[in-house]
Amino acid sequence: MNLGYFGMGVDQDNVAVAQEADRLGYAVAWAAEAYGSDVPTVLSWIGALTERIHLGAAVMQVPARTPAMTAMTAATLDTLSGGRFRLGLGVSGPQVSEGWHGVRFAAPLGRTREYVDIVRMALRRETVSYQGRHFTLPLPDGPGKALRLTIHPPRPDLPIYLAAVGPKNLELAGEVADGWHAIFFSPEHSHEQVESVATGRRRAGRGTGDDPLHGFDIAPSVPVVIGDDVEAAADAVRPYAALYIGGMGSREQNFYNQLACRMGFEDAAARVQDLYLARRHRDAAAAVPFELIDATSLIGPRERIAARIGRYADAGVGTLSVAPFAGGLNERLHVVRTMAEVMRETVG
Repeated sequence: MNLGYFGMGVDQDNVAVAQEADRLGYAVAWAAEAYGSDVPTVLSWIGALTERIHLGAAVMQVPARTPAMTAMTAATLDTLSGGRFRLGLGVSGPQVSEGWHGVRFAAPLGRTREYVDIVRMALRRETVSYQGRHFTLPLPDGPGKALRLTIHPPRPDLPIYLAAVGPKNLELAGEVADGWHAIFFSPEHSHEQVESVATGRRRAGRGTGDDPLHGFDIAPSVPVVIGDDVEAAADAVRPYAALYIGGMGSREQNFYNQLACRMGFEDAAARVQDLYLARRHRDAAAAVPFELIDATSLIGPRERIAARIGRYADAGVGTLSVAPFAGGLNERLHVVRTMAEVMRETVG
């Protein structure tokens, strides 16, 4: 279950959705952060009001916290929840990293690799001494000393996910992480993405000889709209798609626009971006092709969704993160319950 952002006036509804997902046996409730609500606070709240469902960061921003602070937060959440926390990490983008956090966006792959190294060292309760290109602990020219995490988290190997879009970042996810947070994931267009993850796994000697993805969780966030009118269902997703493809980043550096291009929607992606950056947001949403939304979402009548959901398992997905694109609480709960039924009927 993808709960998205908090602080938008529907937080009690989000809690009710998480509690219903917990009751129905959903695996994990994910929360997001950008430059509004933060993930750890939200997950602490959700964790206190649920019993079994895992608490997932999708994602905690790398530029927002030192790796040691992230390890402290992860260890604390995992301890308080009885081993229910999943740590998702992402570098965000240059606008948020440099504009909000004041952290240069240069060398995101190298910084992420070192960041994960340090987080894992800390969670294993090793004395953290690290000399990297981007991080040096302790600083060599001051009174700092190498320290060890004082608490004992229930899982020193708690799962780490990376948000990744481009091929090199996907390889890195396979190499250093336990899972991949995917966005705009299309089972029909996913072969090259999954192969990039597998390449990283092979490089790191992870998985098994004949299955490099063994033990790795592909976890796409999938918009879900249930309704008889498929076109109307697609319309509910269009503003979200236009925001990412058109406005999440600059014209020169928008990872989601580049992803749409790699999926074969170059002309449409360029038009959506032109309209969005011209502040014609409704026109940008209308310009998102139905085919792109249909490829990356589950929309339409219940029977249509049931017939299409198996595509994700066939593509290697381990955790299907349901994102209900519905208006009020009752509609969102309907999505939660219907998807639980559909999963039991089609996947088991």
